[in-house]
Amino acid sequence: MGKILVSELEANKEYETVLLVGSKTLAHTRAGKPYLTLRLVDSSGTITGRIWEDALNKNKMFNEQDVIRVRARCEEYQGNLQLNILSLERLEKGEINPEDFLPRCPKNIDDLWMRLKEIAQSVNNRYLLELLHLFFEDQELVTRFRNAPAAKALHHAYLGGLLEHTLSVCELLLKVSSHYPELDRDLLVTAGVFHDIGKVEEFTYDLAIEYSEVGRLVGHVVLGVNIVEKKIRQIRGFPEELAVLLKHMIISHHGHLEFGSAKRPKTREAFVLYYVDDLDAKMDALNKLIEAEKDSPSPWTPYSRSLERFIFKGWPENENDGENKEAGDKSGPEQLSIFSFL
Repeated sequence: MGKILVSELEANKEYETVLLVGSKTLAHTRAGKPYLTLRLVDSSGTITGRIWEDALNKNKMFNEQDVIRVRARCEEYQGNLQLNILSLERLEKGEINPEDFLPRCPKNIDDLWMRLKEIAQSVNNRYLLELLHLFFEDQELVTRFRNAPAAKALHHAYLGGLLEHTLSVCELLLKVSSHYPELDRDLLVTAGVFHDIGKVEEFTYDLAIEYSEVGRLVGHVVLGVNIVEKKIRQIRGFPEELAVLLKHMIISHHGHLEFGSAKRPKTREAFVLYYVDDLDAKMDALNKLIEAEKDSPSPWTPYSRSLERFIFKGWPENENDGENKEAGDKSGPEQLSIFSFL
């Protein structure tokens, strides 16, 4: 038995592998017997682990955020895989490769970065362009920005997720600004690049994505404004009015006070950024939720606590669907041209 990724596990097989303990809960069966429920993580995904035998003693062997080597049997329960852990040992830091436990952006980071630079270079306002230039030339900040996740769990929750999300938001902003010419395109693009930049300080990600102390106490909205404000101070003659509009977009991009915005959007550009940011985050969350259930026969996902609803995956495919597609749907009714109705 060799090390295997969570994504490669199959039911009714026994494995030995190394996993990060994301969380653990001690509970009791109806008969009063203690057992442990673990959330186990590696770079490919997450799986539930159960410890039924000698749970009290095994609970003392490791803590949350520890890495353990387990021997376990993979079983299917209520349509999902889980590990029945037979034995385990806690690993020391010197035995651990952090990259084994952090998921990474599936897209090429260099390609994403080059496209973001290309969009930034299209800004015409000299002050906003200089501000963007200061960001792209700050190698320490850039390194963190390219590596940071966009969230702990809800969307783009992997290394490189912040860059992927930021670029997606900027691409959407370009499309919206072309549809509504009254919008300030340069301000939209600049705010799109900077709206989540505080997340480089909000999260830590050595073995798992967690909130930093300053992330919990201050949050990425305020942290982001501070980063941008420091850059603005380096630019001689940067218009105060322009700085206020840009900072307003950053502090209001969550849209609602209860969702973390210091202010609600009060300009056209701020409204657009809020809705585009929310759209991109929601689409990523929906795609990940549906992808995780692609092998389930149900047309519905499990209930999503973050979205507060079940999500419809689509109508089940009929057995003849594939045959019809291969045949070009020749067996169906003759295709009509729209011009036949004119």
